[in-house]
Amino acid sequence: MAKITSVEVLQVNLPPPVPRSDAIQSFVVQETPFVRITCDDGSQGTGYSYTIGTGGSSVIALLRDHLAPRLIGRDPALIEQLWRELMFATHATTVGAITSLALAAIDTALWDWRCRRDGQPLWRAAGGAKAGTPVYTTEGGWLHLPTDTLVAETVAAQQAGFRGAKLKVGKPQLSEDVARLKAVRDAVGDGFELMVDANQCFTLSEALRRAPHYAALGIAWFEEPLPADDLSGHIRLAAQSAVPIAVGESLYSIGQFADYVRQGAAHILQVDVARVGGITPWLKVAHLAEAHNLAVCPHFLMELHVSLCAAVPSAAWVEYIPQLDAIASSRLAVQDGLALAPHTPGLGITWDWDAIQRRASATHHITQGQT
Repeated sequence: MAKITSVEVLQVNLPPPVPRSDAIQSFVVQETPFVRITCDDGSQGTGYSYTIGTGGSSVIALLRDHLAPRLIGRDPALIEQLWRELMFATHATTVGAITSLALAAIDTALWDWRCRRDGQPLWRAAGGAKAGTPVYTTEGGWLHLPTDTLVAETVAAQQAGFRGAKLKVGKPQLSEDVARLKAVRDAVGDGFELMVDANQCFTLSEALRRAPHYAALGIAWFEEPLPADDLSGHIRLAAQSAVPIAVGESLYSIGQFADYVRQGAAHILQVDVARVGGITPWLKVAHLAEAHNLAVCPHFLMELHVSLCAAVPSAAWVEYIPQLDAIASSRLAVQDGLALAPHTPGLGITWDWDAIQRRASATHHITQGQT
């Protein structure tokens, strides 16, 4: 039985490769907390999570001071046990984004270790439902882009083989959103899926007003129309909208997803492996979705979600937003509009550790009796 002897905690900041903006914010930098565990037999596992510009140092502090020390001397194979122990050890800060992001960095490292030990890719170890999942792009759909650029980017995505594209909405006037969407729809035709994302910017009344106009353009889903904590608003909107309502990137626990599912507040679950606390809870949400005949279309983190989507039957789409190219040599493989799960053992990400070490803004080594 292997035992964890050391934990390395790092933060790496990655600027986005293109400007990204939505109705409420801009994506300034990806703060990327890393956890690398090493065992007494020399085996290792690497995990990570992310922020979009704030809170990274708080995640690192939680890992360094409270979570990583609890891993020393433990059996990394006991993933479920360790996840629950760490969650309850930080019960006063759960449910919350900072805690979930810290748990995710550890949990993904444990899964990476297990898959490497067993010589299996993550998608097989976690279920092995299918080898590929349809892929859509968000990278050319940002709200600041003028309409002609939006059209050009979406047409290019269609020509590149993507099966859909997501466009940000939330312009001050409904007519602006509709004009942008119509221009894109006219350019790509009806056989190409378009999704819209409001990033929680609308009131219930405004979302109800806009949804029929989006529906008239054949939109595949209406993402984060309301603040994520407005459960009652989502219940009312989901009951009246002809466009499927997609929610999940701003939910941080299995229980929050269960509330949405039980009360019919979402048609599509966009569970984010980092924000929900790791692979262990992500899989539970995916199976919850399957039990209720709902689709899973996860948010961001394509390099990790491509394997998780391939693991479960409920996953319908992978979102294309590249962010690890500067620190990883592996790339998402796309064939015939499908994102293909990697076959290498572990998470399927080939890290460039020289680049990671050069970019690290914080590094901590935790061993027995030492931080």
